[in-house]
Formats: sequence, C-alpha cells, structure tokens
Amino acid sequence: MRALHYATLTVIAALCTAPLLFMVSMSLSSDATSARGEFSLFPTEWEFGNFVAAFTSDLPTGSFLLNSVILTGLAVAGQVFVSAMVAYAFARLRAPGKNALFVVLLSTLMLPAEITLIPQFTLFSELGWVDTLLPLIVPNFFGGAYNIFLMRQFVSRIPRELDEAASLDGLGYFRVFTRIVLPMMKPALIAVGIFTFSWNWGWFMGPLIYLSSQENMPLALGVQVMYATGGAGQAPPWNLVMVGSLLLTLPMIVVYFFGQKYMHELSVTAGSDQK
Repeated sequence: MRALHYATLTVIAALCTAPLLFMVSMSLSSDATSARGEFSLFPTEWEFGNFVAAFTSDLPTGSFLLNSVILTGLAVAGQVFVSAMVAYAFARLRAPGKNALFVVLLSTLMLPAEITLIPQFTLFSELGWVDTLLPLIVPNFFGGAYNIFLMRQFVSRIPRELDEAASLDGLGYFRVFTRIVLPMMKPALIAVGIFTFSWNWGWFMGPLIYLSSQENMPLALGVQVMYATGGAGQAPPWNLVMVGSLLLTLPMIVVYFFGQKYMHELSVTAGSDQK
C-alpha cells in the first residue's frame, strides 16, 4: 500500500514539474527553434546567452526586475509589520467597540476586489499617483484583513503573563510589542511574508491598471510586454519570454523552500489550538 502511495505521489510530482521543465527548455532554445516553435520537454539546446539577451534587448528588463524587487520588498515590510501591530492591538489592548471593529475588518474579506476597483483608481488618480508604484505599495502599509486575523490568532496564544511581567519592568505597549511579542511571532511573520511576496511578485492586474510607462512596470507586466514584441504574423520571442517567466517563478520557489518549515510550524500550532 505504501508503494502505491509513493508511486501516486511520484506521478503527481512529475505532472507538476513538467511545466517548469518545459519552461526551462524553452528559455534555453535558440532563436531559430523559438521562431519555428519546435520545443521539447527536456532541453536539447543550451543557449545561456538568452539570459543576457533578455537584459540587453530594447526592453528595460533590468527596470522590470528592479521595480518588482522594490514593490515586493516594501509590500512585505508594510504588511508584516503593520499587520502584526494591528493584530497585537486587537489581541491585547482594551477599547470600547474593539470586537465590533474586528468583525467589520473580517467582513471586508467578503468584498470582491472589483467593488473597490473604481473608487480606488479615482482616489489614486486625484492624488496624482497613477503611473507610479505608489498605488501598489502604499495600501500594504495599512495591513490586510486576512493577515491581521491570522496574526491576531497567533498573538492570542502568547501568555499574557509575559506582557504583565514586561509592564512591571516599565515597558509600554509598543516596547512590549517590539521586544516581547514580535520575536515570538516569527512563524506567523514569515508565513505572512511568504503570502505577500507570492502575491506581489507575480501581481499582474494591479500594475496593468495603474502603470503605462515601461520604466515603471514590474516583471509580471514586463513579461506581457515581451510577449507583445512579436510583430504581426510573427511568433513572440518565446525563449526570452520564458527567461522572464523563470525570473518570476524561481524566486517564489526559493522563498517557499526556505520558509516552508515556518508555515508548517504555524499550521501545527493552528491545529493544536483547534484540538
């Protein structure tokens, strides 16, 4: 029975890995092979110069990548710290109407993004932020409802006696948060960081709505621009498009690989709470 389980998992893993292998094979194909569309699952050519050509073409691929790094880095920093701080306030501070406000926060999870799309665009347009990264970065510094909920549940598990002991030593709420609670939230912080990184690194719709200048575009939108560089009746430069797709895919794989143990720790913690 165990052998059947391993065989099934092996087949599923192969099916999930095949698109990535095909992407690598296409990214290493020559221009002639790309023009003919004669690709294979496993690489038969090794044109590593494609990775250089992607950055030396007429498109600002370097700017695409840099914008993605800036956008994602600031989004992760904003979501992790602000969501943790708001979660600590909901879990620890006493204030009238706190629970009602928390219910209102959770209710925003049921609102489709399309409902707020036009009001947000109008607001950012009035602020003069259209065609800049600000509409994509600034909202992250107000936290996210799901992230706040996740961190609040984690903070609720931390014994209040630690807060009380720190208060007796003269620490205020903010210093208790930064010195006592925040270091103990490491699994939740890393999990939220991974979620935020995955969302923003490959985010396409937001940049498509707010950005029009190529020098301001992140890589996710830049790959679409690469695809559109093929002329009328001509095939897109699939090898260069796949280079951009690899740059989108590999960082998320690496981040998840190094952060999966913390996500597992968070899921185990949540499971023990339910028991």
